[in-house]
Amino acid sequence: MKCKVTRNGAANGCSVFMYDLKWCYYLLVSYFAGINIDDLRLFWKYFLRWNGWVIEGIYPYSLPKLVIAVAPHTSSLDFIIGLAVRSVLRLYHIRYLGKAELFRPPFGFIFKMLGGTPVDRSAQKNLVEQVVDRFNTAEKFTLALSPEGTRKRVVRLKTGFYHISLKTGSPILPIAFDFAERKIRLAPPFYPTGNIEADFNELLKFWGPCRGFHQQADLFHLKPVG
Repeated sequence: MKCKVTRNGAANGCSVFMYDLKWCYYLLVSYFAGINIDDLRLFWKYFLRWNGWVIEGIYPYSLPKLVIAVAPHTSSLDFIIGLAVRSVLRLYHIRYLGKAELFRPPFGFIFKMLGGTPVDRSAQKNLVEQVVDRFNTAEKFTLALSPEGTRKRVVRLKTGFYHISLKTGSPILPIAFDFAERKIRLAPPFYPTGNIEADFNELLKFWGPCRGFHQQADLFHLKPVG
């Protein structure tokens, strides 16, 4: 079953399970019951299949360091899809960024359990420098983030993920959540050249045609040049 699009641009016709919070309760109950999160793989595999999602592409497991850029990011549902992909492909090493306050008790353990990495926004170093330090001090490090930096409509992509890739020598893995086709698309690793306009143009050729849950906020309007 594929999503249809309503007047406000939201994907409609998706299974009710996508909006059900049972997955969250299941996750918490499993944790407190002593079940390792790795054991939820079958649950997430069924979740994707039941909702009609297909994973296309190959994940480069051999690369020790990677900047995963996931777009379009238009809804909190993207996080749920991301959790499913992380489990099905056994990508438990992937980290994501969150403000340090989120990792404090009593619920901070949930974010850590799901791959969260705290960052200090009040620190003298900017966010890119903090992340670069983490890459350079680790033998293996993979970070997933959104190139838009928000779920709202943007007129341009953020450049943080690009500079992290350049400064650490780590390739970018572009991933797209295409709600129109129900496909999770993995592109080949992309090595930035330093020509940001040309590189962003290539990335938009991959992300642009993929429709987000809220289509008015995806990247379809950012047409690549040429």
